[in-house]
Amino acid sequence: MTDGRPILMFDSGVGGLTVLRELRLLLPYEPILYVADDAAFPIGAWEEEPLKERLLNLLDTLIRRYQPKASVIACNTAFTLAGEALRAAHPDHPIVGTVPAIKPAAERTASGLVSVLATPGTVRRAYTKKLIDSFASKCHVRLVGSDHLASHAEQELRGEPVSDDSLRAEISACFLEKDGLRTDIVVLACTHYPFLANRFRRIAPWPVDWLDPAEAIARQVVRVLGDDLSVRPADFHDRAVFTSGQDTAALRRLLAGFGLELSGGQQRF
Repeated sequence: MTDGRPILMFDSGVGGLTVLRELRLLLPYEPILYVADDAAFPIGAWEEEPLKERLLNLLDTLIRRYQPKASVIACNTAFTLAGEALRAAHPDHPIVGTVPAIKPAAERTASGLVSVLATPGTVRRAYTKKLIDSFASKCHVRLVGSDHLASHAEQELRGEPVSDDSLRAEISACFLEKDGLRTDIVVLACTHYPFLANRFRRIAPWPVDWLDPAEAIARQVVRVLGDDLSVRPADFHDRAVFTSGQDTAALRRLLAGFGLELSGGQQRF
């Protein structure tokens, strides 16, 4: 058992809380530092090179400043773009990434029709296409890039309702009928999307398996840490840092529900 060093969890907003929720079930005593680069949200709309530079610089600063025992990149867009470079820059630091769950989808599908619901950035990535070629070459995989779902999830979590019609417009392309078969699995390839999964189930034209990778990511963190587990320091409070410096009562209430205290004020990175 060791003391002190937190697990760093990184996302562009609150989507990584879906992973934190699962991680807490498996590692309830580990200190957590949650960092949201909401100043850059939504990162799925960025051009690749400036976004990659930003991610590498920011994560390098976070790793050096906070000396986490492991980092979890709880964002498909960020990891598929910068994950390999980040691991090369920090070869001795455990980094757990988030990639579209295409392999398990290909293993589970009965119809062979799989959709990947993601941000436009993740849809464009060569990394995503490589996963399809490697693990789902016998499936018909439809990539669906949503411009608005991550923002819709953030709105919902802040108590700003999003209409069924708005959600339906973002997910409708996921549903394909071909040769008497139907899409039976939709991969949720953005950590924000599971927050809307119950809404998706209600408005979907037919039942599908909405594949959420959060539990698998949490299990990988456990494997990576091995015996390097913590006794939580008595004075340590799990914290959240938002790079924009936003500090609202609604955000504090949301984070408190996940056991996080907001570190207010704009952070210098």
